[in-house]
Amino acid sequence: MNKQIILVASLSGLLAVILGAFGAHGLEGKISEYHIGTWKTANQYHFYHTFALLFLSTFSRAKNASIRLSFIAFVLGILLFSGSLYLLSVRSLIGLEGWTWLGPVTPVGGLFFMIGWIGLFVAAVRNRS
Repeated sequence: MNKQIILVASLSGLLAVILGAFGAHGLEGKISEYHIGTWKTANQYHFYHTFALLFLSTFSRAKNASIRLSFIAFVLGILLFSGSLYLLSVRSLIGLEGWTWLGPVTPVGGLFFMIGWIGLFVAAVRNRS
């Protein structure tokens, strides 16, 4: 197992739980239902890719470059995809209405998620065991 990946995944999971609870309890009545839905999407993908990181940690004994690529891509995807959606959901609450560049960041994060999954696929194809 890769300790670095497990540490990052555990912190990501903790943050996903905190942000999920905040979205469910702290944002109710403060933002629109549409933005609550956006927050939930951010949180779902945050969790999905935290679990993907945990899976990578078990696969990474091979010290494979494709696993490293997946690790970096999943982390960037969480930051860019989920992070931008979290901010888009609450930008009116925190005074970021002018941050129109946040919208185009989301698909870049999605692209990193795809790169991460492709890296995992390549690692599995190249794995000899």
